[in-house]
Amino acid sequence: MPPVTTALLAANVAIFLLQSVAPGLIVPFALWPLSASAYDPSVSFAPWQLVTYAFLHGGLMHLAFNMFALYMFGSAIEQVFGGRRYLAYYLGCVVSAAMTQLVVAALAGEIYPTVGASGGVFGLLLAYGMLFPNTRLVLLFPPIPMRARTFVVVYAVLELFLGVTGSQSGVAHFAHLGGMIGGYGLLRYWKSGPRSRYR
Repeated sequence: MPPVTTALLAANVAIFLLQSVAPGLIVPFALWPLSASAYDPSVSFAPWQLVTYAFLHGGLMHLAFNMFALYMFGSAIEQVFGGRRYLAYYLGCVVSAAMTQLVVAALAGEIYPTVGASGGVFGLLLAYGMLFPNTRLVLLFPPIPMRARTFVVVYAVLELFLGVTGSQSGVAHFAHLGGMIGGYGLLRYWKSGPRSRYR
């Protein structure tokens, strides 16, 4: 397994274990809305939360699904990008997802923390679909095989539907889409340069 993907997996697992014995990490390192302190002086937004929230998780299954996707898609993408650009891409998707979530939270007027690597993972999913569009993937539920490009489109439409309807509470669907949007922007920027920036 490539080194950066391995390091990200290890960091997420280690911080989850630390979080389990020190749940107070949620307060300073989860992503809080910009206006959080106006409602509760004990919590507030801080710039580092744009990255640190992605290393916290809401439970073991939340961690397991994200790490499985990170392993599945990240390993292949790191081999194409190289470690440095792959890390920049992943963190760019994480930040893009966070900024999208801040906008959505401000518009909705809701105050709650956001945690999880899903924004980065959805950015990886998008990159996988663009780089390996004809690779066959299989949904877990139901187990339907489809091309990676179709898989990405289906997931994006599903996230948009769930986000707009609010039918799955407690999940930051627009942050997932924000990770995809940030990833798409980076991919287009790198491909528009004088030379391809992919290795």
